[in-house]
Amino acid sequence: MSATEAHNASGNAGVGTVDMKLEVQVIPVSDVDRSKQYYEQAGWRLDEDVAPMPGLRIVQFTPPGSGTSVDFGQGLTTAAPGAAVGTLVVSNVEAARDELVGRGIEVSDIWHGPPFPVEARQPGPDPERASYGSFFSLNDPDGNLWLVQEVTTRRPGRMNPTETGYVTAADLEGALRRAEAAHGEREKHSGGLLHRSHQDENWAAWYASYMAAEQAGTDLPS
Repeated sequence: MSATEAHNASGNAGVGTVDMKLEVQVIPVSDVDRSKQYYEQAGWRLDEDVAPMPGLRIVQFTPPGSGTSVDFGQGLTTAAPGAAVGTLVVSNVEAARDELVGRGIEVSDIWHGPPFPVEARQPGPDPERASYGSFFSLNDPDGNLWLVQEVTTRRPGRMNPTETGYVTAADLEGALRRAEAAHGEREKHSGGLLHRSHQDENWAAWYASYMAAEQAGTDLPS
């Protein structure tokens, strides 16, 4: 079975067979240099700042670990500055917030519950730290809104169940720690020792199965 077939088999039969990966999101800004300074301060990677012709300037940034970039500049959109809303996904909402605060970026408090309406938000991270459940937000100088959402286990069909991947070392470390904690609970219930080297010679395979299932949103190994 090909990767495309596996993807379609796990999701809606009406989904197309050609991969279409979101590459760029354009956001409207009023002051290009001010926005450039802001996203550099936030720790996003500057990919380019070019002006190929009069009236056109393209500044591109990519959030750390993201496969999608953000463009802004001159001559790119007629939308009003501040009209954009986007979502950034992180594996640890508290660590992500701490890093931005350390960079001098103003951010909201962490909340759980739905992002909208605002009145539905509850203070603090999700009590059970459920995937998709915890948020904070930030606004760039024009008011473009970025929701930051903690996702550790994907909902079924969001990712190819036959593949897994971690873009950053931090994401990989987080996944390994969650797998280690789950494996420890498994050992407790089975009466095994807690020291990994003595408890399960196949721990590496179990970790791998757990991490792949967590990303794909399929049943976790028991």
